[in-house]
Amino acid sequence: MAKNAHHEGSGPSQRQLRVGELIRRTLSEMLSRGEVHDTDLNRMSITIGEVRVTPDLRIATVYALPLGGGDKEQAIALLAKNKGELRHYLGKKMSLKHVPELRFMIDHTFDQMDATRALLDQDNVRRDLDD
Repeated sequence: MAKNAHHEGSGPSQRQLRVGELIRRTLSEMLSRGEVHDTDLNRMSITIGEVRVTPDLRIATVYALPLGGGDKEQAIALLAKNKGELRHYLGKKMSLKHVPELRFMIDHTFDQMDATRALLDQDNVRRDLDD
């Protein structure tokens, strides 16, 4: 069996996780400082929740959400419009052989947490958990 074989369902490698976290942190810093040359994007406060990188490190899917959850589609569209500048910035800050292609998606993590919290707050579920 190959040393670097990717097994179906085995999850991301340590390198994928490390590169994804580095991209997340770098993009978050750039957006919080307003270093993008787009005034519409700089006016928005955007949270980068997670970055998932493919095993070959060529594509990075960035899960983002504007603070407060409003104008999600507009935030993703502005990030996608400025992905060339964001990728160039990543190339200057990170020491990777290839800077991954950036793809932006709406982060649904907070919605899922709210739904789980609402489910756990139901009387019949709380009663089952207390038993």
